[in-house]
Amino acid sequence: MRPQMVRRYQVLLALMLSSQTKDQVTAGAMQRLRARGLTVDSILQTDDNTLGKLIYPVGFWRTKVKFIKQTSAILQQHYNGDIPASLSELVALPGVGPKMAHLAMAVAWGIVSGIAVDTHVHRIANRLRWTKRMTRSPEETRIALEEWLPRELWSEVNGLLVGFGQQICLPVHPRCQTCLNKTLCPSAQSF
Repeated sequence: MRPQMVRRYQVLLALMLSSQTKDQVTAGAMQRLRARGLTVDSILQTDDNTLGKLIYPVGFWRTKVKFIKQTSAILQQHYNGDIPASLSELVALPGVGPKMAHLAMAVAWGIVSGIAVDTHVHRIANRLRWTKRMTRSPEETRIALEEWLPRELWSEVNGLLVGFGQQICLPVHPRCQTCLNKTLCPSAQSF
């Protein structure tokens, strides 16, 4: 397997592991997996129990073991061990949602296919009123943001807002008093 294929596969697995999981926990799981040789073949040869021990304590690790095995089998059978280069094929993989697919397209393939909207981007875009109306889901927010935000900025949104949402613009008790956006944010007045 070529190094760039292995890298793309590892990007996809890291994204799958990262859902509902702190970054340092994901990094630890990836480090343990890489120490065993993290390829499609090595994952398919690893029994579920061992794989679970390697990725624990990532969130929903039991479900992720199942999705990782299913996705790896699909990649081996249909993509020669590589990951698909289209958004629709990525989203069709078990355990891969739109946010992961957009990030995989950007990081693994270097293609900006859309804005990767997670819970942080969704919350902050609504608080800042970057959507014409309040949106109910990350996917609705993605569509609303892509309607007005210039395409050349799409790749920056997730990286800028995720850390901000984890540290300052928290879901409960946001730190508006220390936020540099407090005078611009319509929601800062309500907290």
